[in-house]
Amino acid sequence: MPTRLTAATFAASGVLFLLYPLLRPSTDDAAAMASAGWVAGHAAAMAGFVLLGLALLGLHQVLGDRLSLRAAAVTWLGAGLTLPYYGAEDFGLNVIARRSLRDGAPALMELAAEFRYGPVAMGMFAAGLLLLAAGTIMAAVAVARSGALPRWCGSALAAGFALFIPQFFGPYPLRIAHGALLLAGALWLAGALIRRGTPAIREAIA
Repeated sequence: MPTRLTAATFAASGVLFLLYPLLRPSTDDAAAMASAGWVAGHAAAMAGFVLLGLALLGLHQVLGDRLSLRAAAVTWLGAGLTLPYYGAEDFGLNVIARRSLRDGAPALMELAAEFRYGPVAMGMFAAGLLLLAAGTIMAAVAVARSGALPRWCGSALAAGFALFIPQFFGPYPLRIAHGALLLAGALWLAGALIRRGTPAIREAIA
C-alpha cells in the first residue's frame, strides 16, 4: 500500500471513530436505537475498524519489521471479534426498537438487553477490543523502535484504543472526547507518514 494511501486510511479511520459518538444518540432507549443516527454511528465505527486494519498493514509495509506485522495481525483478529457485536447492535437492535415503538410493546426491548449482556456476545466483544488495544500498542512500540517515524506518533492512537472499554462507562461528553483522541492519534500517524513519504515521492518524480 503506498505511503500516502496508508496515511489517508489512518485519517479516514480517525474521522469515522469521531463520527461514531457524534452520530450515535446519547441515550440507549428505544427511540435512540430506532433512529437513523444509531445506524449511522455504529456503521461509522465498523468502517473505522476495517480501515484501521488496512492502515496498520500499510504501516507494516513502511516499517518492514516483525512487530508491526504482528500488530496488524492482532488488530485484524480484534476487529473480527468486535464487528459481529457492532453489527448486531447496529441492525438487530434497530429493528427491535422500531418494532417496539411501532407496536407499543416496550417489553420487546428486553430482547436488546438479553443480547447486549449475553456472556458469549460480551466475551467476544471484550476480547476483540482488548486485542485492538494490544495491536495498536504493538504498532506504537514498533514505530518508536523503528526510527523511520517520530518516536511517539503512535502513542495517542494506542492510548485511544486502550481506553476504548473504559470510555463506555463515562458520560456522553467523555465518549466524544474519546472519539477526538482517536482522530488526533490517527491524524498524527497520517501526518508523520506523509512527511516521511514526501522526499521519496519527489525523488521518484525527479
